Amino acid sequence: MFDSFFSHSILKRAIEKKKISVGVHNLRDFTHDRHKTCDDKPFGGGPGMLMKPEPIFEAYDKLFGKKAKKRASGFRFIYMTPQGAPFMQSTARKLSKARHLAVLCGHYEGVDQRVIDKLVTDEISIGDYVLTGGEIPAMVVVDAVARLVPGVLGREESKEFESFCRNLLEYPQYTRPSIYRGLKVPSILLSGHHKEIELWRREAALKITKKRRPELLRKGERNASGDQAVGAGTGQKGHPGF
Repeated sequence: MFDSFFSHSILKRAIEKKKISVGVHNLRDFTHDRHKTCDDKPFGGGPGMLMKPEPIFEAYDKLFGKKAKKRASGFRFIYMTPQGAPFMQSTARKLSKARHLAVLCGHYEGVDQRVIDKLVTDEISIGDYVLTGGEIPAMVVVDAVARLVPGVLGREESKEFESFCRNLLEYPQYTRPSIYRGLKVPSILLSGHHKEIELWRREAALKITKKRRPELLRKGERNASGDQAVGAGTGQKGHPGF
C-alpha cells in the first residue's frame, strides 16, 4: 500500500529531493515465532483480536530508541485510532515542525493499552468512522504534514491560501476560457485590480464558510480573542522523517 503511495506525484519528488525521508516497517519482522504472530485474543473475552505489545515495543526500541530519548527535540510517536483527537490543519502544522514522526497503524480491535501508555505521544483520528486498518489514516497524516515542509510544494505561497489555513474555506477559483457554455468567470477576476480581487476572494471565502462550515467562523473568533491558539507548539528546525 505504501510503496504505491510514496512513488507518485509530490511526495515522490519530495523524497527524491531529500526534503523528507520515509521508512516503512513491517511489525511481523519483529516477531519470533514461525507464524510471525502480531495479534492475540483480548484478556477478559470479547470479539476480535488485539495487536500484541512485543512486536511494537521491539520495533520501537530498534528503530526509534535513540530518537525516542530525544522527545523534547521533536520526536513524536503517533497512533492512528478512532479514539484519538480529530486531525486538523493546525495539527498538521504542529507536526510539521517535529524532526521525526513515527506512525503506528492500528488493526483489528486496536493495540495493547501498554503500548499507548508507554510509547505513544499522540493519538489521532481522521474522522468518526471505522476503517479496516490504520494505513489510510497514516497516509492522510503523512500527506498533510509533508506538504507543509519547506520546499515540498512548488510554490510556497500556495499553501497560505488554502482551506482551513485561516479558519476559512477556500474561495471559488476559475481558469481559461473566461466563457464556457455560456458560463462566465466573475468579471472582477479579469479586471487586473489586485486589491479588489483580494477583497472579492475574502468575501467569497466568508460566504462559503458561513454556508457550509459556520463552526470555523466561530473558531476564528475565539482565536482572535486569544481564547485559543491555532498551530501552537514548538519543534526543532530541520525536515521531518517519517
